[in-house]
This record gives sequence, structure tokens and C-alpha cells, in this order.
Amino acid sequence: MKYFIIGILTAFFTVTTAFSKKEKELKVRINSVLEGKKATVGVAVLYENNRLFELNKGNYPMMSVCKFPLALAVLDYLQKNNLSLDTEIFIRKSDLLPDTYSPLRDRYPLGNIKISIRKLLFYTVSLSDNNTCDILFRYIGGTKVVDNYIKQLGISGMSVIATEAMMHEAFEKQYSNTATPSSAVLLLGKFLKEELFRNEYRDYLKKIMIETTTGNDKIKAGLPNEVIIGHKTGSSDRSAKGIKAGDNDLAFVQLPDGKQYCITVFVRDSKEDDKTNADIIATISKIVYDYIAEK
Repeated sequence: MKYFIIGILTAFFTVTTAFSKKEKELKVRINSVLEGKKATVGVAVLYENNRLFELNKGNYPMMSVCKFPLALAVLDYLQKNNLSLDTEIFIRKSDLLPDTYSPLRDRYPLGNIKISIRKLLFYTVSLSDNNTCDILFRYIGGTKVVDNYIKQLGISGMSVIATEAMMHEAFEKQYSNTATPSSAVLLLGKFLKEELFRNEYRDYLKKIMIETTTGNDKIKAGLPNEVIIGHKTGSSDRSAKGIKAGDNDLAFVQLPDGKQYCITVFVRDSKEDDKTNADIIATISKIVYDYIAEK
């Protein structure tokens, strides 16, 4: 028995050491990408039985990545109230603010329409519509409902306190909704692995994340076509000095062999241009993909 236990401990130590060595190599490769960049970049990867890799901890402005926890809270609201995704909401013209990104407003500038929760979620997640985001915030009771829901799931390090309209009031307000890189991937991993919702809800959110049209130059860029990627991006305005508060992407990636991992790359306070920010995210994504694919 003594030798059996020693054997188990030896095997565990060997595996842990191998992980540690590989992750050190991963950290070195990512740091080489960040060398000389005028930005703070946080990375987290959740893989292989909830193993967490994190680089540059801290709070980062989520920007539209906050639409993912909002979507979770909306599905929780529907489930608790036994409501269908096809439940309709009446949208007034006053709901469609003019000075913000909104494909729904562009399509229905006069408002006064009924639209389903299903479509509102699609506009919010896949198209990153700011007006539909705030419509959904109001529908479930505000940002506090979302923030409480995240905390009830046991996720710390994430805070949702501002609507899109609030964040558009001033540049500084874009720092209102924050997350650590690890909190973002842990929330995404919980959604993917735990039975938070009945299949209809879960499958629909995965579908619209896969159908996301924003950020094709971020985590998706450079990965093989056969890889399945579902993600939610976020991007801020720039300050008068040209600083970008946040440029982000949160994703799950499924390899052809069935392996799956979650990754987030948050870029904060960047003095780089948008293309450089996107290239940073894309390059880190490819490094992580190669790391996972090799294991």
C-alpha cells in the first residue's frame, strides 16, 4: 500500500511538473508578443478538467463582453418564469437611442414593433447591439439582477453595474463593468459544463455565440476553419489622448478532435491602434490553440 501511494504521488508530481513547465513556456511565448506594446493585456485559459492558466491578473473593463453575463441572466429569468424564447416585447421609438451602435434601430428606425426575446438576444450577442442590450437589462430588472446572478453562481472578480447608455455618458464610465480574465473564462466554463438551463436555452446561446459577426480579426483569426468558435467581443471608444479603454474577446474553442477550452484576452488602456490590438489578441489565440492542440 505504501508503494502504491508513493507511486500515485510520484505520478501526480510528474504530471504537475510537466504542466508547470509547459505553462511557463506558454507564458514566455505570450510575453514575447506583448513586449514593447503600449497596453496592459490579461489572458486566461480554462482547459483540461478546469485547469486555469492566467497571465496579468487584475480588473479590466469588459465593454460588450458584459452582454454574455446579461444573456445568462436573461435565460435564468425566462427559466424561472417559465417563459419561451419567443416571448415578445414591445419596442418604442424612445427605446432606440440614436447615438450608439444599433443594427435593430437601423432596421426599424421608427420603433413601435414587437420583437421576441430570441431576436433580442441575437441582436445583443451576435451583433452586439447596444440598444437591445439595454432593453434586456430593463426587461429583467436592471444591472443589479445580472450582478447578483453572477455572484450567485459563485463567480467573483466580475462586476456589472452600468448599462450601455450609462457607459456612453463619458469616457470614464466605460470602466464601470469590470472582470478579471479568470472570472470571464470561469463563467463561460460554468455555462458550458453545468446544467444551468434547459437545453433549448443553452443551445440557443451557444448558437448565437458561434454566429457572432463582430471581432473576426481577434480570437477567430488564424485558427483553422474546422474549429468551432463561439465568442463575445467588446470594444471601447478612445479618450481625448487616444487611449482605448478596452479591446476584448471571450470565446470557447472546440478542436476537431473534440477538445474544448475557454479563452479570454482583455486589452486595457491601449495606446496602440485597433489593428495592433486585434493582432495581439489573434496572435495570443493562435499560441494558445497550438499549445492545446499539442497536448
